[in-house]
Amino acid sequence: MNTANLQLKGLIMAMASICDAIVEKELLTRGEIDAALAKAQKAIQEDDDHELSGANLAAILFPIRVLQLAGEAGRKGEGATFSDYAKLVGKLS
Repeated sequence: MNTANLQLKGLIMAMASICDAIVEKELLTRGEIDAALAKAQKAIQEDDDHELSGANLAAILFPIRVLQLAGEAGRKGEGATFSDYAKLVGKLS
């Protein structure tokens, strides 16, 4: 696997853990984190400066979608592996 992909995998899972910690410390609610992720997703989808292929757009949105799924799992008191989230993103996209 490409080293950059492994680094992104680690970064995404680290961000998921940081989001959990932010919620646990009551700095933000899960809803507020979800809203921030949705805002990021919308900004990417509405960016018309770059004409991206569907595959490139999906690649850019992938980390946001993983974090959204991790947030849903955290809300339910569940956890999953990166591979589990990646498979879910694939099914939902």
